[in-house]
Amino acid sequence: MASERMTKIAADNVAPNRRRGGDLRTLLSPATSGATAGFMGVLTLEPGEVVTEHYHPYSEEFLYLVNGAIMARIDGEPVSLSAGEALHLEINVRHRLENPGDVPAFLVFQLGPLAPRPELGHVDTEPLLEQESA
Repeated sequence: MASERMTKIAADNVAPNRRRGGDLRTLLSPATSGATAGFMGVLTLEPGEVVTEHYHPYSEEFLYLVNGAIMARIDGEPVSLSAGEALHLEINVRHRLENPGDVPAFLVFQLGPLAPRPELGHVDTEPLLEQESA
């Protein structure tokens, strides 16, 4: 549902992006809601799943772990994150997310400001898990 003043989007109505791993769903963004300051979404990592290492040359990232536990590798250094904890990543910080546990991890993320163009927003530093469809 969208109006001139607000947009409401359910995660179940957004197709998952699995290119970097996990089940990532961008909920609010320029494409979905006309956002101009950043974008936000949710990520589910099943046990053993990862989000491959990348960085954002234009955006800070904010992560909040709702359920489960993850290991974030920040510029290669391990940082444990438990449910109820948040993590702020500055611009250009390489990061990889791993679920080493035996229960799914569920995170909320937000990035801002926006890159000048969407394709400039992420720089991958390891191979993607799924190739983009042509």
